[in-house]
Amino acid sequence: MTRPVALVTGSSRGIGLATAEALARAGFAVAVNGPDDDADLAAAVQTVQAAGGDAVAAPFDVTDLAAHDTHLAAIEDVLGPLTTLVNNAGVGVIRRGDPLDVQTDSWDRCLEVNSKAMFFLTQAFAKRLLARDRDAALFHAIVNITSSNAAAVAVPRAEYCASKAAAAMVSQTWAVRLGPENIAVYDVRPGLIATDMTAPVIAQYAERAKDGLTLIPRVGQPQEIGTIVASLAAGHLPYTTGQVIAADAGMLVPRF
Repeated sequence: MTRPVALVTGSSRGIGLATAEALARAGFAVAVNGPDDDADLAAAVQTVQAAGGDAVAAPFDVTDLAAHDTHLAAIEDVLGPLTTLVNNAGVGVIRRGDPLDVQTDSWDRCLEVNSKAMFFLTQAFAKRLLARDRDAALFHAIVNITSSNAAAVAVPRAEYCASKAAAAMVSQTWAVRLGPENIAVYDVRPGLIATDMTAPVIAQYAERAKDGLTLIPRVGQPQEIGTIVASLAAGHLPYTTGQVIAADAGMLVPRF
């Protein structure tokens, strides 16, 4: 039976796992990715299967660029032709602090994972789709999870902001290139979301949200981002590509 098939990178927890679950509920078969074939990844696969989806583990490091096509082929051997790529894998800074003190290890790590790996995994995915006949009844899409920091500066996390700004341009570039091929590309920019990455500061963010930092006065949940991504991946915003979806409760709406 023809069905949509998605790879969600960094989906052993947080936004990625919530996205994989949402896709499963929407009828997608899902490749659940993490850097290691470990207990967390196995548990995530079980969670996605419990949501009603055909799910498999796809353990690989997104920064291993030379292996991208091998891993995509392995997923397709089990689940069938991929229709959807969700580039969610990402990292934060190694050390928060003054931009005057940023070191190359943290800069390189942010750029390598958050933008370079995204670009080249998208390239490998696109080449596979363009090399074969595709089922016209299925929507084909790439959804990139970037950040509000693609546009808004967070001084203690300068290298993270730079990497997400680069990822935003990656999204725009592929939207322009792949639009004529009927492959949609979207840039989802989460704001204050309660995840493991934000756990050390989420209580502070929650207070700032209540005080007016966000128009909706609360932090978001990973499941809310998952719902957005699944809607995009299913083609529920037809005749669109290249859109930035600001999933930030209105945080970046200009105000006086």
